[in-house]
Amino acid sequence: MTAVPVGRLHHLIIDCPDPPASARFWSAVLGLPVTYDDHDFVVVSASTTTSGLAFQRAPDHRPPTWPDPAVPQQMHLDVMVDDPDAAAGAVLALGATPLPGDHVFADPAGHPFCLIPRPGWAPPVT
Repeated sequence: MTAVPVGRLHHLIIDCPDPPASARFWSAVLGLPVTYDDHDFVVVSASTTTSGLAFQRAPDHRPPTWPDPAVPQQMHLDVMVDDPDAAAGAVLALGATPLPGDHVFADPAGHPFCLIPRPGWAPPVT
């Protein structure tokens, strides 16, 4: 028996101080376009009719202090990649900051994310 869903994921909303800058970063990392931008709310998704990431202006945003729990990570993304070392260089060139841990970084707004090796069940990323 399958439960009837209450809804379907639309976007993962991420608070940040500069939505266009965060969207540009994640657009480049994921190879997806910016599909909506009103400067205070910006969406990155495959198309205007698909779910994706949305960046919402939060003027008092405090970046996470991961791994220090003083300011929790709030959210994080696991980004599957074919080659974690090559991907590390690419995200650093886009403005990521390395964090403690294996292939752990912060985006320009300070949100942690991890580069994970592509699982065997997933098709190649590139």
